[in-house]
This record gives sequence, structure tokens and C-alpha cells, in this order.
Amino acid sequence: MRAIRKRGRQAALWIGAMLMAVMVLVAVTGIPSAAQGTQPDAQPQAQPQVHHGGEASLVLPDLSSERFLGVSGRTLLMFGLLVTVGGLFFGHLIYHQIRRLPVHQSMAEISDLIYETCKTYLLQQGKFLLILEIFIAAIIVFYFGFLQKFAPMRVIIILAFSLIGIGGSYLVAWYGIRINTFANSRTAFASLRGQPFPIMEIPLRAGMSIGMMLISVELFIMLCILLFVPGDYAGPCFIGFAIGESLGAAALRIAGGIFTKIADIGSDLMKIVFNIKEDDARNPGVIADCTGDNAGDSVGPSADGFETYGVTGVALISFILLAVPQTQVQVQLLVWMFVMRIVMVIASALSFNINSVIAKFRYAGATKMNFKAPLTLLVWLTSIVSVVLTYVASWLLIPALGDGAIWWKLSSVITCGTLAGAIIPELVKIFTSTESTHVKEVVT
Repeated sequence: MRAIRKRGRQAALWIGAMLMAVMVLVAVTGIPSAAQGTQPDAQPQAQPQVHHGGEASLVLPDLSSERFLGVSGRTLLMFGLLVTVGGLFFGHLIYHQIRRLPVHQSMAEISDLIYETCKTYLLQQGKFLLILEIFIAAIIVFYFGFLQKFAPMRVIIILAFSLIGIGGSYLVAWYGIRINTFANSRTAFASLRGQPFPIMEIPLRAGMSIGMMLISVELFIMLCILLFVPGDYAGPCFIGFAIGESLGAAALRIAGGIFTKIADIGSDLMKIVFNIKEDDARNPGVIADCTGDNAGDSVGPSADGFETYGVTGVALISFILLAVPQTQVQVQLLVWMFVMRIVMVIASALSFNINSVIAKFRYAGATKMNFKAPLTLLVWLTSIVSVVLTYVASWLLIPALGDGAIWWKLSSVITCGTLAGAIIPELVKIFTSTESTHVKEVVT
């Protein structure tokens, strides 16, 4: 077990060193290009930019050319970096709070054993991802280097950021498994008191920690590309990043699903062969089954969420730069889009804390409770706060864009997606809730 821990630490150090080296490489290679906002011969009126090719050929406009709330767009997004750092601190704080919760020694040993097995699984997955990256790198070099005739440095940047994308998906998945195994044993120990509130609160806090870390890491990387990478190199950075995180998410999602099914079947077979219960401690498949549950329900969704949040951002950036010819409008929409993402981070943290106070007040001393109620309240509270902040921030940032009605139209589009995320779970409850008529009919 010590050897596994050592290999895990070594792998984490290697991945961290690799990401740092890639960032330094990109920073150095970006020196020859003119940084954003430093063109001495700026024209009085920005000329429309014409882009040819795909995302790798995109050139970002100067974000400092437009002002929002009295500051330049670049300065406003710099404040957004502070918000993402705050999100990372928020998620890490919850991690340490869960880790310090009381737990029985035997439960902690079992959760540590599950984590060590999960770590072995992730190390194997990391090796598999690196092998896949070799094939993807060959395709990238062939397509962008030989077919698209990109300069060697641009191809290197695409390759470098594909590694960053893979590393992001991989590390977020690792973080999810670590905090989940902590939360599992702490929740089990808390259940011995006979109070339902901690059984709901601990997993909810663990999920919030994963979500906040996932979004903050993703947003931090994308803001760094926007703010610190020269505009003519941003396109290769974004496409490489999207390729990497998509590859990582696909492999971790599919492999995690396959692993959990195999482990589940293996545990069932052991139950049949040795005539013992599936969750019996004598069943050697129990730990493998628990590892499979983490691989399928934690690793895959964490990496998938990281990838989804990233590629949608890259797609929106590409759409803005390709569909909008005016540089001024491009800057306004780009800054607005990322401020909306920053606002959502603030709304999530604010709503979570408000919901925690309400849930603790209502259920802290209860002997019975509806476990879905606090989660449902959190979803709707976050949705309402997000919708309000979306309209307010849009009105403050782009009140005169287009015909003066664009701000509320764009806000309404975001609102549709936000409300869909709250309404769909309510519809699913028809088939899953123990209180629904349909479920009662099936049970009886």
C-alpha cells in the first residue's frame, strides 16, 4: 500500500511538473507576438476581422479596447481570475472540513482501502490516456502540420494544450474520488447517531466541493488563455485544450462505466459461487465493486463535467469570432460571456451557503426528514439567484448593444437553460420519487 501511495504521489508530481512546463513553454513562445492591447498604431475605428479555417485559426481581439463599468474588459476579467481562485479556496475548504469530520477507525481503513484501489485504477487510466495521446498527437501533427500547413510552433502549442486538457480532466476526476471516499466513511459513521441531517449534508457538501473545483479550474485556465496568451496564439490554445479534455473525458467516462459493470458482475459471481451475500466482508469482490461504483459514478461524471464546461466555452468563442464581423461587438460579447460564467460561480457559492443555513435550521435536530427537500431547494434557489444576477449583470455590461434589447434577449436565452436544469429533475421525480403515484403503483 505504501508503494501505491508513493507511485500516486510520483504520478501527481509528474503531471503537475508537466503542466507547469507546458505553461512556461507557451509563455516563452508567445513573447515574439505582440501582446493584447499594445499595438502602437491603433486605428480610430476597429476594422472587421475576417477569419478563415477552424478554431485553430481564430485571432482574439484586444479586450482592452472596450470599457465596462468604468474599466477595460481585460481588467474586468482579471477580477474574474480572483473569483476563480476564491472558488478553488471554497472547494478546498469544504474538502478539509469533510476530512476532519469524526470517523470510526475501521470505517476509515475501509474507505482508505477503497481509495487505494481507486488510485491503482486511475494510475492505469493515466497510462492508457498517455498512449491515446500519442495517437492523437500524430493525428494533430498530420492534420495541422501537413494538411493545414501550420507553423511548427502553432502545432506545438496545440499539442501542449491538449496535454493540459487531459491533465485537467484527469486531476479533477482524481480529486472527486479522494473527497468521495472521505465523505463515504464520514457519512456512514454519522448515521450511527440516528440523525438524518448529517447523512444528507455530508454528501451534498462533497458534491459542492467537486463542482466548485471543477468549474473554477476550467474557468481559470480559459481566462489565462484569454488574458495572458497573445491573440494570434489563442486559437491553437483553445482547440488543443478542447481536444485534450474531450479525449480525457471520453476515456474516463467509457472506461469507468465498463469497469463498474465488470466489478459488479464479479461481485455477484462470487456471491453465487461461495453462497455469501454480495456485500459480505468475506466477498473479495466487495472492494472491487465499491471501486467500480467510484469509477463509474465519480471519475466519469467529474471528467465529463469538466469537458462539457470547457468545449461549450470554446464553441461560443468560435461562434462569436466567426459570426460577428465587428471587433467592437466581439469584445463586448466575449467579455459578457465570461462575466456570466464568473457570476454563476458567485451565485452557486452564495446559494449553497444560504441553503445550508436554511437546511440546518429546519433539520438539524429532526429525527425524520425528506432527503430530497434540501437538494431541491438548493437547485431552485441557485436557479433563481442565477437568473436575477444574469439580467442585472447583462444590463450593466451591454445595455446599448445592438438595438438596446440584446442584453435581455441574451439573458433570456441563459434563463431558459437555467430553468431547464431545475425543471427536468422535477419531471424525473414522476418516475423516481417514493412519493409519486406512479412509483407507489409499481411498488404495490
